[in-house]
Parts: sequence; structure tokens; C-alpha cells
Amino acid sequence: MTKHWTLPLLLILAMHTAAGGDWPDWRGPQRDGTSPEKNLPAKWSLSGENLAWKASYGGRSTPVVLGDRLYLQNTAESGAKEQERILCFHADTGKLLWEYRFNLFQSDVPAHRVAWASPAADPETGHVYVFGGNNLLTALTKDGKKLWERSITEEFSPFTTHGGRTVSPIVDGNLVIVSTPTSTWGSQGNRAQRFIALDKKTGDILWISTPGGRPYDTSYSPMNIVTVKGMRLLVTGGSDGAALAMKPQTGEPVWKLVVAKRGLNTGILVRGDTAFLSHGDENLDINEMGMIAAFDPAAKGELGKQHIKWAVKGFLAGYSSAVIDGDRLYQVDNGSGLHAFDVETGRQLWKQSLGTVQKASIVLADGKIYVGTETGKFYILRPHADRCEVLSEVELPISKQGIFSQKVPEPVVAGAAVARGRVYFISSDTLYAIGPKKTTDGPWKPVTQTLEPGQGPPAWVQVTPTEMVLKPGDTVPLRVRLFDAQGRFLREDKAAWSLAGLKGTVTDGKLAVAPDKVGQAGLIKATVAGVTGEARARVIPPLPWNETFDSYAVGTVPPQWVSATAGRFQVAELDGQKVLEKVPNETLFKRTRVFLGPADWSNYTVEADIRINEKRRQMGDAGIVAQRYTLVAFGNNQRLEMNSWQPETERAVSAPFAWKPNTWYRLKLRVENTADGKTRIRGKAWPAADPEPDGWPIDRVDPIPNRQGSPGIFGDAQFGVYYDNLKVYPNQ
Repeated sequence: MTKHWTLPLLLILAMHTAAGGDWPDWRGPQRDGTSPEKNLPAKWSLSGENLAWKASYGGRSTPVVLGDRLYLQNTAESGAKEQERILCFHADTGKLLWEYRFNLFQSDVPAHRVAWASPAADPETGHVYVFGGNNLLTALTKDGKKLWERSITEEFSPFTTHGGRTVSPIVDGNLVIVSTPTSTWGSQGNRAQRFIALDKKTGDILWISTPGGRPYDTSYSPMNIVTVKGMRLLVTGGSDGAALAMKPQTGEPVWKLVVAKRGLNTGILVRGDTAFLSHGDENLDINEMGMIAAFDPAAKGELGKQHIKWAVKGFLAGYSSAVIDGDRLYQVDNGSGLHAFDVETGRQLWKQSLGTVQKASIVLADGKIYVGTETGKFYILRPHADRCEVLSEVELPISKQGIFSQKVPEPVVAGAAVARGRVYFISSDTLYAIGPKKTTDGPWKPVTQTLEPGQGPPAWVQVTPTEMVLKPGDTVPLRVRLFDAQGRFLREDKAAWSLAGLKGTVTDGKLAVAPDKVGQAGLIKATVAGVTGEARARVIPPLPWNETFDSYAVGTVPPQWVSATAGRFQVAELDGQKVLEKVPNETLFKRTRVFLGPADWSNYTVEADIRINEKRRQMGDAGIVAQRYTLVAFGNNQRLEMNSWQPETERAVSAPFAWKPNTWYRLKLRVENTADGKTRIRGKAWPAADPEPDGWPIDRVDPIPNRQGSPGIFGDAQFGVYYDNLKVYPNQ
């Protein structure tokens, strides 16, 4: 077998998706950690040898390069003014060209884990896509102009944890695809990792896929698109401990292989008729931690042990993704040991120690491996059949800023990028470009990806847009797109239409929502040649709202609310009247945000009555949300707090608030956009039986404001909480 057969093939394939000198995805032009570039540096030094430039910007995500633009996602400022951002540099000189900042909101991610994901650049349009720690997806031009954004948080209620792990987006054809565990409404009300594909030019959602089971974690496993026996597959690791495959243009699940009791964070690689996976958590069948394995990616449905070709258990590889080099597979374990395995048998060929702790993925290019370590070293290595040769080992300067505070060499937790004859990598403090001082590569030129056309009868019907937030009386043109059994696009067509759970009509492909000013949610179904596809829509009534829950049956919830069923919210009877109850819950769902409206509302007030239960001298917390700000009454702490991004305490404002269990209190939150570009947030609480007090104990002007956002409610109540008399109305 020829050792390096993959690199010429990669060069041919790269012509369809990116120019030869580009690195548009954090795992490279083929999303597998390899590059076809030649004549790359074999050594460098901090004193200047092969150091093209450096810039004082640190982070934890891999830069991407498209033409002469390098994009990096990290954070700006700290404390009360901390934001996430994307930076654009001139790739040849290191000059900062522009930056675009955005807020963290309604998220539990801590400050030191912000900007985990990497951006994705589109070789066809030159646009760059950023998926923030708050699950805000933003599309920007190469000059930093915002094209569109989608608040996945408010539309899908993701499972955000203190782990903060965020999957980097990818671009495929006309799609940009993201992933996160969500719980929305209807059939997607359960908590599951979902893949969401959007039109890369408009932001319209084209498909949503749920290929896995219940998530145990968030995940940052990279998505990869491969071809197996003529079928294109999107393959990735799932937050449910499974390797997953879908058809990338439709989202249709193809197979899954559950291997671990926690989520997978490393990527899936495919070579020919063999796929490779790894993880560092407890195995499914035994208590031993970690595994690297090869399996059959041509199978369908639920895969099992019979599909695994070989496995090495006890190999802890939970963070760093592998690369394939002909008949060898290279991967770094959690302890920073680089291993080589025979791809046919799984036999270990050699091991090279790089340090003690590892997060960064390796990159293979020009016959060399480029990798940094969390102990602050950057290596250039030459792998051989029986050993690994260290060509360069550079210890980085002592870290002064960034994601660590210890006096240690600058840690590297992100993979490198290879482009324009150079290697770019980022430490906690610095962005480095190693290679020649000058490059002959030019600026970005559009490269159009060619997808194979479909053949035969339609096997999949796609209705687009497929996830909509509408108003009563809205009209929306719909498209019906047909795909064959391989997931390849056939054509657009006419369909027979029907509605389920929605009041309205569909005529000649145009949805007309009934003008009734009520909330609803349901499906728009299209049938072509006996095959049915569907879109989903929520209809949000206009303000003002005055919800007493009297019109809802016990055990139900307003159908247009996001995350209500997963959070165990339901209408209940209490003291002879109907209220909204958050059912006692000791699982991770005891703490839930429910979003009630569209993400683009502004300048409104939310009011609600709350009543908390107490058990074992423990009270829960209850709150309301307006324009991405939350007003919470904390039971055990007996205080009232306004926050937008709760882990960043410097942005919160609090006041004492003594309240008792089993007693109704009134919360009121008003958010106003001011003429000077800031936002004023005011909040108060009082016993519901008393008149409203005049003062506002919470009163803050936000210098980095949230100028829009969905109303909502918040509950963190192990033993249950009640809500009633919910009002949302424009500011007077």
C-alpha cells in the first residue's frame, strides 16, 4: 500500500471546495486535518527564523484562512464589558483589518470558555460564519458587514452548560450547518442534539435533523463530509456518545454507532470502506475509559459490535482529533502522547511524548505534523513507519493574558491552520504565522462547489423554509425541493399541501396564516409522488399579552412556547384557579429557560406572578425575561437580580428581596433602548396582593446593550414553582 496516496487525492478534491492555499474550515479544506501544501517550514524560532509575523491576540479556537484574509474567533475586554468577537487579519502581514463583536446572553458558559468554536469561511461567496458561545449564528461579508443572524438560543433553547463546548459550523453547497442540543416544541420538544442547516445567503432554515439520542453533554466534535460507496455523508461525534452519519443536503439520518456513556468530542475520519473514531470517556460495554476504533461506514441504521473492525480500549483520546497518513493513523491522547496506529489492524506502531496535557488537534501537511500542547510547546514532527522525528520544539513565552492565569508558557488548545505556504496557530496570548516572510498567493477568488446531480425517483421531500416564526395574517412563499435516495438534489416541484395544528391555507405554494390573534404552532406538509415532507411554524400573537391560562386544559402548555415541555411546564389547578406550573424536577431540567416570542422584539415590559415551593428548607428561583435580560427572585439567597449572562457577575445588578414560600409575588421587568445607543433595564418585585411600589430597586444602563430579544420565563426549582397573570406589553 502506498503510504501517502491521500495527499494527491486531497488536492484534486480541494479544487471543488477551496483554492489550494486556503484553510476555510478549522480542520482544513477536506475537514480531516490535512493540507496538500508543500515546502512548509521544518523549524522556526521566537527570535525570528521562519517567524513571518505575530499578533497579540490569544484564544482557544483555530483560525481559518480564505485568500489573503485570516479569521479568528476570541473574546474582547473582560468583566462587565466582555464580548465575543471575530477578528479579520491580512494573512500575509498580520495587520488587523476589522473586528465584529457580539454579546453573550441567556447562556451558562463561563468567561474562560467563550469562543470555543472556530468560524467557517465560504470559498464561493467569501462570507464567514460565526457560531458564538450563546448559539448566535452570524453571517458576515469578508469586509465585516453583517448579512444576517439567527438566535438559535431563543428559537431552539439549546442546552448550554458550564462546559461551554460549541460545535464549529461548516459550509456545504448552499448550506451552513450548525449543531447543538436543543428542546423546542411539538415533536422536537424533547432534549436532543440537533443539526440545523440554513441557506448560507439568507439564513432561512432548510432542514433540521435529530440523528441521535438523549444528550449527556454538549459536544465540539467536528463535522466532516465524506463519500462512502457513492453516497455523501456528514459524519460527526454526537453528544449522546455515538458516531453519527446524515445526508448533508437533507439531514436524513443514515447510521449511528453508540460507543460511549458520555458525548464524543473528536472527529470521525473515513478512508475507503473504513471509518475511525475515538473518545476518552467510559465505554458503553465496560467501565474502562477511552477507545480508538475502526468500523464499517457503509452500513445503515443502528450499528453494533458486528460493524467494528478493530478497537483499542483504554486509549484516552477525548479532545484531539486524528489524521490519516496512508496506512497510518496518528492521534494524540489526553496525556499529550502522539501515537501511530496501523489503519488495517489497529496495531500501535510507535509513541512520541509531547508533554502532559493535550487539547489541540494535530495537522498533517508536507509530510510533517504540526501541533501545540497545553504545556506551552509547539512541535514540528516528521512521522516515519517506526518512529517520530522531532524537527522543531519551541517553548512559548510565559503567558500574561488569555485563558490561563498561571505563570506558565502560553498554552495551545487549538489546532493549527496551513495556508499560503505558512502555518498559523494561536496560543492563549498570541497569534503566530510561521513560514516565509512573503507569499506569492493572491487574494480570494470564488470557487464553486460542484455537487453531483440526483437520479431516479424522488425519495425525500424538503419544504423550505422549514422552521418559521410568523405573525397572524402573514403570507410566506414555500419551496418544495426533491432529492433522490442518495440525498442528491433532483428538482423543485409542485405538491399537494395540508396543515396540521395551524389555522390557514396553502395555495400555489404560498402559506397564508389565519388572521386570528392567537398563538399556535404546527406543520405544513407537502406530498409529491407519495413522499411527504414538512415544515414547522410558530405563530406569535401581537402585543399586548395578558395570559391567565384559563383557556388552556390542565396538563397542556401554549404550543408556540419554546422549551416548555422539556422543562416540565404545564397548566395546573392551584387553590381553585388555573396557573402555570413548573413540575418538581431533580434532573438537569430543574433549571430551564422558556422563550415565548420572536428574537427581534424590543422596548417592552414583562410582568408575572410567581409562587415558589419549599422543601427541606430549600427554595427555588423564578424569573422573567425581556430583550435578553432576566429578572430573577432567588429563594435561598433572598435577593432580586437582573442579569443577561449570569456567569459574568460583574454585569449583574441585585437588591435584597425577602420573600416567603407558598406566597404570590409580582415581578416586573422593563427594557428600553435609549437614543444614545444604550439600553436601560429596570426591575422590581412586590407581594402580589399589595399595590405596585413606585421605585425600581433594579435600575441599570447597559453600555454594551442587547437591543432586541424574546420575552420568556425562567425557573430553577427542584421542588416546583408557579406562574400566573403573565403580561407582555409595549413600553408606555
